[in-house]
Amino acid sequence: MDAAKPNSKVFIEIVDRIRDMISNDDLQPGDKIPSERELSERLKAGRSSIREALRALELLGLIETRRGEGTFLKDFRNHHLVELLGTFILKDDKARGDVLLTKEWIEKESLRTLFHSGTNPDFLQSWIDSEGIHTVDGFLRKIIHQSNNLLGEKIWYILSQYGSVGQNAIPMNEKCIDACKGLLNSLKERDEDKMWEFYHLLKD
Repeated sequence: MDAAKPNSKVFIEIVDRIRDMISNDDLQPGDKIPSERELSERLKAGRSSIREALRALELLGLIETRRGEGTFLKDFRNHHLVELLGTFILKDDKARGDVLLTKEWIEKESLRTLFHSGTNPDFLQSWIDSEGIHTVDGFLRKIIHQSNNLLGEKIWYILSQYGSVGQNAIPMNEKCIDACKGLLNSLKERDEDKMWEFYHLLKD
């Protein structure tokens, strides 16, 4: 049994594991997350620890509980700060351009990190083959997550939400899937020129 208040180390670990689960399951704003009981079983943690972690995520505005329905990921575009910044961005052409350039910069830096770290991308290849991907941003989010820059991932995610206000997400068609696989193969083969070639194919 957990204590009434889990210690800080356990609490932070549970929050991190819930965050990783959300990322690994590729959940999007509006998606329902597992129940407290399911999370307890899946993460092998006491329900009071899970409850405290969910309460913290809700206070941060990352999830919301709907009575009788469950707990859902919140859409960052509905956050008051995001609304304020979004209004500015939508009214300023240069700001809109800056959003896309900054988003691209994070993507490229994440790819450089993976390339120079020598990370084997086989697990991402398996993810494409077994689970499927729906949008180009869904694939790029996995790349950024694997670069282990949590702040960069959060910033990229918010910028991605801004970007989706002004343009539709690029669907993962056959051409894009081939580009994803080519990018992963270039990482594996240590071919940086090919890596950038396939990256730009994804962005076209």
